[in-house]
Amino acid sequence: MTTARPVQPVRPEGTAPAQVWYAAYGSNMHMNRLMYYLGGGQPPGAARSYPGCRDSRPPALSVPVELRGALYFATESPVWTGGRAFYDPHAMGRLYARAHLVSAEQFSDIAAQEMHREPGTDLDLTEVLRDGVATLGRGPYETLVCPGSLDGIPLLTFTAPWTVGEAEWTSPSAAYLRHLARGLLEAGAWDVPAICTYLQACPGAAGHWNAHQIADLLAQ
Repeated sequence: MTTARPVQPVRPEGTAPAQVWYAAYGSNMHMNRLMYYLGGGQPPGAARSYPGCRDSRPPALSVPVELRGALYFATESPVWTGGRAFYDPHAMGRLYARAHLVSAEQFSDIAAQEMHREPGTDLDLTEVLRDGVATLGRGPYETLVCPGSLDGIPLLTFTAPWTVGEAEWTSPSAAYLRHLARGLLEAGAWDVPAICTYLQACPGAAGHWNAHQIADLLAQ
């Protein structure tokens, strides 16, 4: 069993980085799913096709990480139906994630696709690296977050501009929850009982999914 890597709370200073860790906490924890964001195409079971990144190479490295904060499900996914995963970095708790080492260009293109924008423009990361957060818009994934660094390289992700307490929680679909569970299992730091216990307790899933049901999804 792999151990989740510790994230340093200090953000590295200096010029724009060539590489960043993309902290995926939703379906992109699953490598096969992430490759559609990198290489383009329509994932099985999804209702949307992705244009892909300018650089379609896989991550140089992927490692499990645990971050301060909480995972919750809200809004309605146009891809999966049901609630989408969001990260509240200020909430109490721990978030299980998978950090993919990618170029800053690749991160920009992944973020653009999550924001339903055309990839191809590099994001200005100055504000998020300086302040830990940068709001690019009011959309669900248009807020950049930098929880810290890993091996001196900034760790970045994106989420909604609202908090878990402000959101109207929505239960995730079976297909979406299966991708999250498989991505966590693939990361290698958590076993099936730990994954099922973690996901069943997340706002939006709690009260709609239990650990036995999530384990059944993994077995399918």
